[in-house]
Amino acid sequence: MRLNELSPAPGSTRSRKRLGRGKGTGQGKTAGRGHGGAGSRSGAISYTSYEGGQMPLQRRLPRLKGMARGRHTVARPTVYAPVNLSELAELQGDAFGVEELKGAGLVRKKEVLVKILGDGEIGRAVTVRAHAFSKTAQEKIEAAGGSVEILER
Repeated sequence: MRLNELSPAPGSTRSRKRLGRGKGTGQGKTAGRGHGGAGSRSGAISYTSYEGGQMPLQRRLPRLKGMARGRHTVARPTVYAPVNLSELAELQGDAFGVEELKGAGLVRKKEVLVKILGDGEIGRAVTVRAHAFSKTAQEKIEAAGGSVEILER
């Protein structure tokens, strides 16, 4: 078999419709373009939101006040990586910062803020440096004789 002997499977291709070639073809005279108007002209385009003369969707909906133009910044919530006191109690040492928590695998993402939560108990005095603390976590750490350092974001 050679490249010049290859042909498409029978019935897989159809010959193109020859438009405007007389009445007998069924596509003579207007060639399927209707009678006059922009759609019958060469180079006519229809935009994607055109709905055949019906009032388009973007005109049926009301304008949102204050959001009609200009740039809009989206206020994203601050995302913290949570670390519980029960997880801190399992670690060795008496001082924990963000780097130590990442090294222990408690914080996985590279650039993330850390928040210490109060789930669990800590039985020894530790110094904890993080970006945020829950109220109960701070109380439990200080009750155990430890200290809390809040880092800047």
